[in-house]
Amino acid sequence: MIRDGDVTVNGRVIRELGTRADPVRDHVKVRGKLIQRPRRIEHWVFNKPVGMVTTMSDPERRPCVGDALGESHAFLFPVGRLDFHSSGLLVLTSDGELCDRLTHPRYHIQKTYRIKVSRAPGEEGLRRLREGVRLSDGMTGPARVRLERQAGGKAWLDITISEGRNRQVRRMLDAVGLRVEKLRRTAIGPLKLGRLSTGEARRMTASELASLRQSVGL
Repeated sequence: MIRDGDVTVNGRVIRELGTRADPVRDHVKVRGKLIQRPRRIEHWVFNKPVGMVTTMSDPERRPCVGDALGESHAFLFPVGRLDFHSSGLLVLTSDGELCDRLTHPRYHIQKTYRIKVSRAPGEEGLRRLREGVRLSDGMTGPARVRLERQAGGKAWLDITISEGRNRQVRRMLDAVGLRVEKLRRTAIGPLKLGRLSTGEARRMTASELASLRQSVGL
């Protein structure tokens, strides 16, 4: 039970019901204990390098996203995953609702990848990718696939999918006989990686956030 004098705001004893306080700016104490102030909702874009796990901490002490961003960003959480050997666009946010919608299958958020493969795919392989590939966990949905270029026996593909299965793009390419040598995510819905350097992070712009929220019905 809260008694008269138990609550203070910025050192001032509160005795009137309905007294207002800003939970971000003001120091509110109950019986001398500071109430933890909530973080502001923030949204960041990060270009994850290869050789980093998509977590804010790692018990195995592998390099992780949290190491790159530092303790001041510990309240953020990554939206979805990029595997250890993949790089590219990662969204970090403290907005749980946005995170849930971006990762929920019902919203069919498209993700685009630029991939270097061991050889140029044939027409049959491209057709299978575009129509759907049978994996151990069932058929995939159709993918948008563009052969960007070929050089020295290698090929670069742009692939867009709207599912989020574990290591899905790598498994799809393996199913049609293509070995992935490099994989970089370049877009999530309307959000683009752009020229953000590997290992760098920046705040999402207001227009980017508005477009991303609109894409999931927020």
